[in-house]
Amino acid sequence: MIRIFSRLLLALVTSLLLAWALPAASQSSSPFPVTLEKDLAARAVNFTEVSLDKNMLAFASKFLDSKKSDDAQVRRLIEKLDGIYVRTYEFDKAGQYSEAELDAIRHQFSSPVWSVMVRGRSRDADGDTDIYVKLVNNEIQGMFILNAEPKELDFVYISGPIRPEELSELSGNFGVPKLGKNATGKESDK
Repeated sequence: MIRIFSRLLLALVTSLLLAWALPAASQSSSPFPVTLEKDLAARAVNFTEVSLDKNMLAFASKFLDSKKSDDAQVRRLIEKLDGIYVRTYEFDKAGQYSEAELDAIRHQFSSPVWSVMVRGRSRDADGDTDIYVKLVNNEIQGMFILNAEPKELDFVYISGPIRPEELSELSGNFGVPKLGKNATGKESDK
């Protein structure tokens, strides 16, 4: 479930960017340490760094057709956001990043307004996932996802008000995997 949720958000952001044919990065400031980004990029065989501030999101929303229900939902979601930042680093072998580097990223989200929503650790070292939410007046005002696999490292940072039901409305659209409900009413990846 943790991986499905983090991959769902990563797929959402990536699919939206590809659908709009936007440049892969803008000059807005990243929430991630620049030195770490450069170091990881230098070690990666493939990397994607996407930075969309409020202005770039407004530009992207112009490519959506407000007459289409799916596009209208996405437009409403991104018009409220302050930014979307995605970092994906793919490595040719395991061990190309350290736990200390991950802790440096996690440390940025260890303040009273940020709460760990999910912390998943794998004993066999095939992947760790962290999901943090920024709560202000009991409303989500930001979300950060860190997904670390042996040969891939993904960060997704969404800044601005987010309602979980808005994200779930996008299920099955724009390349986002469709999540169904099983007999117990819980979401499944089938």
